[in-house]
This record gives sequence, structure tokens and C-alpha cells, in this order.
Amino acid sequence: MREIVYMVHTSLDGCVEGPHGEFDWPLMGPELSEHSREMSERCGEFAYGRKVWEMMAAFWPTAESVSDDPHDIAFAPIWRSTPKVVFSRTLEKADWNTRIVDGPLPGVVAGLKAEPGKDVLLMGGAELAAELTAHGLIDEYLVFVHPVVLGGTKRPFADGTARLGLELAESRVFDGRVVLLRYRRA
Repeated sequence: MREIVYMVHTSLDGCVEGPHGEFDWPLMGPELSEHSREMSERCGEFAYGRKVWEMMAAFWPTAESVSDDPHDIAFAPIWRSTPKVVFSRTLEKADWNTRIVDGPLPGVVAGLKAEPGKDVLLMGGAELAAELTAHGLIDEYLVFVHPVVLGGTKRPFADGTARLGLELAESRVFDGRVVLLRYRRA
């Protein structure tokens, strides 16, 4: 059975974006970029909420033409070729090998997990992550803490997320500056 793996980048003060929605701060050095590639190989499908999907779909299809960052250049073809799923009640169409799912999350996610193939990598989406967590549907949490204080208000989980006990499965430092905290459901 496939697992749902939630991957999120946060600042030291626990924010996922700056006070004006900025997401220009994650430091993707060579080690973290390689780990990202390895996660892409482990997971056969990327998952998003609508807002994060729209951000990703606006950048990755043409990333090589607007960025000279080695991570962006290496990840763009992976993003384009990897199947994707978007959880949305409002999105009607999505390109780039993407399907849209809607409906009660327990049933939708049970169906995703039962499909053959590799794990599903959920990237960002505080509201979706909170809702999936509330239903016990996320199997693993990958929290990448970056050396920046953003002073924003958006956290990796929406306000009101229920308390959840987790077990630390791994901690690791990438590029001498970004810390991975990998947790599994207890």
C-alpha cells in the first residue's frame, strides 16, 4: 500500500511563507537538491492543494527559461514527467500529467493509497495538510527547517490542527545549513 508523505519547508520561526506571501527563501544547495531528487524517485506521484498547485504550475513547466539555479534546472524535467494529483473542490482543469480529485478525504486518500505504485509526495498546503492530519491520513512528515526568520503568520498546518504524537525517524543536516526532521505517525 502506498503512503502519503508530507514534505514542507519552514523558516526557523515556523513559517512557510513571508508576511507578504514570499517563497523565495528556501536554500536548495547540492545536498538538499539531491535529497529532493531521491524523494522524487521514492514517490511516484506528487500531490498538492489547489493554491500550491497553481504556484507550481506557474513555474515548473518553463523553469529552465527563467532560472539558472542548478536545482531548478535538474528538478523541472522531473516535475513535468511525474504524475500529479490536485485536491480541489473548485479546479476544473489541470495540465502536466495531473488529475484532480474531490470528495470526502478519507475515501479519496484510501483510493490513492490502494493504487499500485510508489508513495505519494504531498508538497505544501497548510489547510490540506491539517485536514489530512486530522483524519490520520499522512504517514510521514518531512520538515525542512531553513536558516531564516520570516516573521510571517502562515504555518505548516492550518490553525486548529489537532494535537498529534509523532516519532522521530531521522534528523539530518543538508549543505551545513538546512535541517531535516523526519517523523512517522506514532
